[in-house]
Amino acid sequence: MLDIILSALLPMVVTFLLGFVAARRHDFGSKDAPTLNRMVLQYAVPLALFAGTVTTSRAALSKDIPLVIALCAGIIGFYGVVFLFSRIVLRMQVSMSALAALTASAPAVPFVGPAVLGDLFGGLSAIPIALGSLVINLTVVPITILLLALNLTGREPTENSPAAQGGEQSESSPRSYVSVFAAKLVETVKEPIVWAPVIAFVIVLIGLHISQVIVHSLSLLGQASGGVALFACGIVLASGKIKVTWQILFFVFLKNVIQPALVLGGLRWLGYGSPVVSEAVLTTAIPTMPIVIMFALQYRIAQAEAASAVFFSVLGSVITMGVFIALTR
Repeated sequence: MLDIILSALLPMVVTFLLGFVAARRHDFGSKDAPTLNRMVLQYAVPLALFAGTVTTSRAALSKDIPLVIALCAGIIGFYGVVFLFSRIVLRMQVSMSALAALTASAPAVPFVGPAVLGDLFGGLSAIPIALGSLVINLTVVPITILLLALNLTGREPTENSPAAQGGEQSESSPRSYVSVFAAKLVETVKEPIVWAPVIAFVIVLIGLHISQVIVHSLSLLGQASGGVALFACGIVLASGKIKVTWQILFFVFLKNVIQPALVLGGLRWLGYGSPVVSEAVLTTAIPTMPIVIMFALQYRIAQAEAASAVFFSVLGSVITMGVFIALTR
């Protein structure tokens, strides 16, 4: 059991720490993290998502409807609950609530799913990896990008707005808000990390076959996404201080323990057994996505908190995933 856990999770920890050490040795600095971030978000992850999705058959997707429902409830539902809790109870800003919800609900399936689930399920891991990646990147990732973009717009100076120039229409008027929302929605849809999995999903649904040669050519850079993202997280963490606050630990606890525990309890209560239970639970038990810190860098918000959350989630997963592996296998 220990060998399974270490072989699945140790590469994540080592890559994270390598980025940390590289920054401490001044081989990389905080200015390099945004460059790595741009490469990951604009190229590596979209290619990985596209290549991973188009290799999933339509029959496999339709066969695993219970797994799809479990992942949707465990990821989308949990995202919504955490976002509302952060806004209403903790009174956090929209951007902070969106990042907190993504931290607590989105496992790093697109980044490290093949390494983690591949060791656990072998060839059968392709289904939960593809489904988990689809659920995350078709729903909670675009929603988070949209909320971050809207909140960033709300913080920008409005000296050129009609209200600032004495016009009748204020920046917060309903018409202005709708136009801003529409503009940010269009920008969100244009992000490669959003449209790449959508196109791949459509290709799967219509039954179009993509040559394995093409898929393989797209996979090379895509395979680097997880490692580069974790390496960049280590750089950001080394550039600042590791923060240990009750909020960071709380959201890490939600991600590593509460989310997979709810999925496990819900599926057991509904009478499901293996392989649905083990696939759904261990998919959601994967630590939080490094993309959390990618977004924190891109939108310049809570960068130290995001890096610390990813750090503690990755380290804590060595224990928490071991527990859930024992409970489901």
